[in-house]
Amino acid sequence: MNYDRSLYTVRTWKSPILLVWLLNPFMAITELLQGRRLAKVTLIGKGEGGTLKGLEYVPCPHCGTIHSGLEWSRQNHTQSTNWFGLYCKDCDKIIPCLYCVVSYVLLGLTFPIWYWFKDKWKAQWLEKQRIRFAKSLNLELQNFTWWKVGLKFGAWMYVVMVLLFPLIEGESITIHKLTTGAIFWIIGGLVFGLWMKFIAVRRKATAPAGVSLPGGE
Repeated sequence: MNYDRSLYTVRTWKSPILLVWLLNPFMAITELLQGRRLAKVTLIGKGEGGTLKGLEYVPCPHCGTIHSGLEWSRQNHTQSTNWFGLYCKDCDKIIPCLYCVVSYVLLGLTFPIWYWFKDKWKAQWLEKQRIRFAKSLNLELQNFTWWKVGLKFGAWMYVVMVLLFPLIEGESITIHKLTTGAIFWIIGGLVFGLWMKFIAVRRKATAPAGVSLPGGE
């Protein structure tokens, strides 16, 4: 697709932000377990022609619709379970997404297991997306408590990295590992929350209050 570069900055896998995602091994957890995905192409509004500066838009390569990135967000409870990609409610097709390097490796290693069931799972998943996105979505910017978001993320990573993975690998879980892991993921979670706050504040500063973005109901 061709995009009006006077309205948008086009972000692909070559973007430094997306490269960090692709090379970060922890992103495999959010992709494969939680189903949080990033579109292969994201547009960043320049604040002209009806777009809101700094906000993300996701184009559908099938029908050409340019969606607000808030369609797949925490406030709509749609940020997760997007395992097969981002569902486009305008054409009932799937917007292609990226996988981080570790996800590709894990999917390749487990290919003989999931390949035989993928079509059935995809059909079931697609039907659930039709129901989920048939509801009205809130496409107005929302405030959030950054430290709560950060601690929830840190708690999730703590359970997976400190408790789940060692159990799978047969490693012993010691008090030292539990303590250091807790400290590490509390700090890591708060850093993540601050980063999310930075993004939200930047968006809020460039978006008029109460404005709905293109692509909503």
